[in-house]
Amino acid sequence: MLYSKIEGSGKPLLIIHGFLGMSDNWKTLATQFVTDGFQVHLLDLRNHGRSFHSDEFSYEIMVQDVIDYCQANNLKSIDVIGHSMGGKTAMLLATSYPNLVNKLLVADIGPKFYAPHHQDILAGLNAVDFSVKPSRNEVEEIMKNFIPDFGTRQFLMKSLYWQEPGQLAFRFNLDVFNRKIDEIGKALAPDLIFEKPTLFMRGGSSNYILDEDFDEIKRHFPASSIATIPNVGHWLHAENPAMFYELASAFLK
Repeated sequence: MLYSKIEGSGKPLLIIHGFLGMSDNWKTLATQFVTDGFQVHLLDLRNHGRSFHSDEFSYEIMVQDVIDYCQANNLKSIDVIGHSMGGKTAMLLATSYPNLVNKLLVADIGPKFYAPHHQDILAGLNAVDFSVKPSRNEVEEIMKNFIPDFGTRQFLMKSLYWQEPGQLAFRFNLDVFNRKIDEIGKALAPDLIFEKPTLFMRGGSSNYILDEDFDEIKRHFPASSIATIPNVGHWLHAENPAMFYELASAFLK
């Protein structure tokens, strides 16, 4: 069963993090959604955060994990927010189980195919040799050679934890990601459609959702709208959480 943090009471709202992320990335926004009357379920997808590790890794199996979670928690009607890989998972969930999902919010990802583009990040993560018991600072120095962006490094460092005294490790399953990275960019099947309210939110400085992607988004999600948060990149919810919350709250309410 997926690890989750559940906060508040009311209508269930599932939040699904992106690749190499975890539920903790969303805890500040979750607190705000609780004040809107939601019971917020912050999920860790398989091979991420505190959830189990598995050699099986695909959108189909991640959607089944979410279905199993909903059944175990007796959730019969949910709203869903998904960012990046979590947005792809949320899209497949909504189009495959439209009776379960009431409203869908997808953050900075489209239904199209994305070519592999995490090579530098994976190279930086793979360069860390935990057998020599590096400190947190040493881990970051190693990653800096491959990942110059400070914000990206800080995001990845959140998955660093003390496996035992003196021994750091990443919470995510790097071995599986190395072998199955092509799964991350897979497109939504062309025949899948979700006709309920959907909001796509994109970063104005991000290239994940382009203007030319709008037609394909509308084909899969005919009741969708697209909002842009200016001057932010792919981690739009972290770069401008106030505007993200304002737009999300208005849509979900």
